[in-house]
Amino acid sequence: MARIGLVLGAGGIVGHAFHAGVLAGLAEVTGWDPREAEVVVGTSAGSVVGALLRAGMSAEDHYARMIGAPLSAEGARLVEQLGPPQPMPAFPGFGWPFMASVETWLSAARRPWATRPGVLLAATLPAGRIPTEQIALGLRRVYGTAWATRPLWICAVRLGSGERVVFGRDGSPAAALPDAVRASCAIPAVFEPVAIDGARYVDGGAWSPTNLDVLAGLGLDLIVVSSPMSTVPGTLRLGLDVPARLLCHWRLVQERWRVRLGGTPVVVFAPGAKEQAVMGFDAMNPQKRRAVAEVARAAVRGRFEGPALRTEIAALAG
Repeated sequence: MARIGLVLGAGGIVGHAFHAGVLAGLAEVTGWDPREAEVVVGTSAGSVVGALLRAGMSAEDHYARMIGAPLSAEGARLVEQLGPPQPMPAFPGFGWPFMASVETWLSAARRPWATRPGVLLAATLPAGRIPTEQIALGLRRVYGTAWATRPLWICAVRLGSGERVVFGRDGSPAAALPDAVRASCAIPAVFEPVAIDGARYVDGGAWSPTNLDVLAGLGLDLIVVSSPMSTVPGTLRLGLDVPARLLCHWRLVQERWRVRLGGTPVVVFAPGAKEQAVMGFDAMNPQKRRAVAEVARAAVRGRFEGPALRTEIAALAG
């Protein structure tokens, strides 16, 4: 069987819905089951989706949850185990205007070549005040303190050192999977940094919206990337989110180039102008779930109308 890597990027609640649409579209058109990916890399919202995939939730059930459709019997059992969705507490406003981590700046001064602007921003902003436990409650019921049985790599940033940490990868700090997801989802200045074994962690998107490059050199046959925060070249539109999307796209291009140098093809699914218009600027808007999932799935179907993409990802059907 082909060895497929799956990369699920950051993007909040809206990004979660985008992933659901992309995965359902791929499963529908190619017959590939994302649960069978050799390795799944998740960042922020992508870490939640990755954890659910490794728990056994199919692409179709992910999509059904987003649009309010009936689940399969297997999906319904898993959702019952996860329990009801937990509402996030109201945003309490910003805390005292103190930097979240002076130590990160000191570390950056010693090694400026290894510092990312997003990490410095996360360290400069005040620490968030919303707890992240609601994100992890359902996953605790499924995983407890265990990790997924198949490779799942969850990306976060360690405050103080400013380093990216890939939980679940050999050599990384030990953590319960729900706590790693909490750390990966801890948006700077919004959510509280997550303490794991004495260190504080924030959203892996501060390092990269996708962290695709962690799969470089693994000899995979293909890597599929779902990147809700970037854009499709040539589909720019007017919007407050456009500068951020361009930066995310630039970072993704760099990471894709590095991976492809090693001989691994990479196929990216990112929002075009139509999808971006539906997604809007507020990545945490739960009212967008259904519309975003539907437009993302339709976009995947549309890309398969020509022969180019079918040739690129023939490995999915293998």
